[in-house]
Amino acid sequence: MISFQKKVFDVVKKIPRGEVLTYKEVATLAGSPRAYRGVGNVLKKNYDSKIPCHRVIRSDGRAGGYNRGEERKKLLLRKEGVRL
Repeated sequence: MISFQKKVFDVVKKIPRGEVLTYKEVATLAGSPRAYRGVGNVLKKNYDSKIPCHRVIRSDGRAGGYNRGEERKKLLLRKEGVRL
């Protein structure tokens, strides 16, 4: 069986530059629609630059947390053309 963490990373790796998904959308695509908090917990432990966890935002359109700081997340998203 594939772990939830691997499923989350697989979904997030596929988010194209300049686009975002919400934590809830990632949870749904990973097969656990109600595990959006779990998605956040998985991503806050990610330090692999190949997994663009900065592209996952809150359902209300705000940036949300980021293990390298929320301001860094916003900067990365702005560089990719995402408006929050």
